[in-house]
Amino acid sequence: MKLIVGLGNKGSEYAHTRHNIGFEFIDYLAAKHKFQVSAKNSLANFSEKKFDDIDTVVIKPLTYMNLSGDAVKFFASKYKVVPTNIIIIHDEIDIPPYKIKIKFGGSDGGHNGIKSIIERLGTKEFPRVRIGVGKPEHKSQTVDHVLGKMDKTDMETYNKKFEVVEKFLLDWLNVGYTKAAGKFKDTD
Repeated sequence: MKLIVGLGNKGSEYAHTRHNIGFEFIDYLAAKHKFQVSAKNSLANFSEKKFDDIDTVVIKPLTYMNLSGDAVKFFASKYKVVPTNIIIIHDEIDIPPYKIKIKFGGSDGGHNGIKSIIERLGTKEFPRVRIGVGKPEHKSQTVDHVLGKMDKTDMETYNKKFEVVEKFLLDWLNVGYTKAAGKFKDTD
């Protein structure tokens, strides 16, 4: 069993914001593979889905970003998923807009969702797909930047880049992080 997690914040006021890029990817993935992330408990919207005969659970935490670890921990425990079989898709301000980077383990990099997941899982050892949203000019503008709405052009560009994320994700499901990382390529 594998667990795919797209990070974001619940509520229409957060829809299409940079901080919700993980939710946006999950919506893309669901549309592309014709399933819905519509089951719901108090912690997440979720769906059980097979990709190439690999059992997965796909979730969008409903706990707000700072408590994402509660949802991840619950589903990891419920489905007996070890951290190396959990992948987190999230926004990253330290990466230019539209650029995709993958990472296994390491610090939270100041991302409160990742910080929560590390705390609740008790480990940093899980793969991540970091989707660049860029930095504002001044640090004091960070909250407004990540919670700012993306325009139509941004959304179209991210949807094209989601193809890169999808390819890596399907490789990860089939061959694991190390082999998938060896094939990963994000071109402009």
